Amino acid sequence: MNKPMRHEYWGQSVDFTDLLDKIAKIGPQLEANAAADEEAGELTPESFELLKPLRFSHLMATEQLGGAQMRPTEVLQLIEAVTWHSGSAGWVSMVHCCIGAMSAAFLPDSAVDRLFAPGTDNRFSGQGAPLGMLKKVDGGYTLTGKWSYGSGFSHATWSHSACFVDDGTGKPAKDEAGNPIIMCAHAPIPEHTQLGNWDVLGLKATGSIDYAAEDVFIADDLVFPILTAPPQRLEELFSLGIVGLASVGHTGWAMGAGRRMLDEIAKLARGKTGRAGMLGESEKFWYDYGRAEASYRAARAFVMEVWSEIEAAAENGQQMTTRHVSLVHLAKAQIHEAGVDLCNFAYRAAGGAGLRAGVIQRTYRDMMVAANHFTIAPSIVTSAGRELGGIWSDRVWQFYDLIEKP
Repeated sequence: MNKPMRHEYWGQSVDFTDLLDKIAKIGPQLEANAAADEEAGELTPESFELLKPLRFSHLMATEQLGGAQMRPTEVLQLIEAVTWHSGSAGWVSMVHCCIGAMSAAFLPDSAVDRLFAPGTDNRFSGQGAPLGMLKKVDGGYTLTGKWSYGSGFSHATWSHSACFVDDGTGKPAKDEAGNPIIMCAHAPIPEHTQLGNWDVLGLKATGSIDYAAEDVFIADDLVFPILTAPPQRLEELFSLGIVGLASVGHTGWAMGAGRRMLDEIAKLARGKTGRAGMLGESEKFWYDYGRAEASYRAARAFVMEVWSEIEAAAENGQQMTTRHVSLVHLAKAQIHEAGVDLCNFAYRAAGGAGLRAGVIQRTYRDMMVAANHFTIAPSIVTSAGRELGGIWSDRVWQFYDLIEKP
């Protein structure tokens, strides 16, 4: 027999509609700042000051930790709303949100008592690829390494960096099965060297820089095993693991960027001249636009269906299953693919207007960069397809791989 649904599973201290209203108020200024943000290569102080009060790093943390303990479907819509106004602001917000959720989910009580203590307002950023090494010392470790793609790093207060553990000979330590042990380490942002190197096509204002650490001390309780960490709180929802939590952010971002491009090309068609005369008088344009709307809305509806089912499972006291994670990956990929298709349609339909600085050009560039992120790699979709098709039904997700059960 199923347990009774626990709607109190979600927090009550932060009002979702109030946050949406706040985003609507700051949105026009975020959009106005977009060019200056891109020129700076990161969000300008003015832009980030607009976002800070939203406390995205705390959206999915428990209320006991001072977080909002918000439903994933609400978090998706909040990220979508910021992204509609500014792709880079939405990206930084989603990174801080998802990594904050990971820290709140998997670090032990002693660590979260410090990082989420009353009166603190920490934000988390970093990289999940193991490009560093931890060496054991009294009371913890020292961390050395160099990572790329630290989105929102300069606006964070704590890093989140994947790394191997030195086995004493300079090589990665391994577990009993012979697999390398990969940890996620946290350290204050000022203890790193920010290396820059963010000269890119799109998402130019995310400041997704390279960064490095050299013998930075990491306390014993500021690490967790990135592949196998059990959730310490909200264990039903957080059993999605770090990849499942990251999926909330990437999915919400694609929802916002796709919606903005559709809105923008329709606005252009209502009042501007396109390549073949008045765009709004073209039967072909409106047919293609209708198909793009349908594709986007279908993908978004799939996203909301999948995450609503996850919410229901969590409320019912159920751990997340392989099938839940497979559907998360498929929905994430589909909203991105729909976004790529509609951005290509809108960019081509806009003609010369799409070439010039503005929302269409910027959203197109941002979407092309987001679509190259590993989180929607074809191999992930292929594995999800095999699982849904019954070929790999006895496997489990570990990071981005669908592996045989240990």
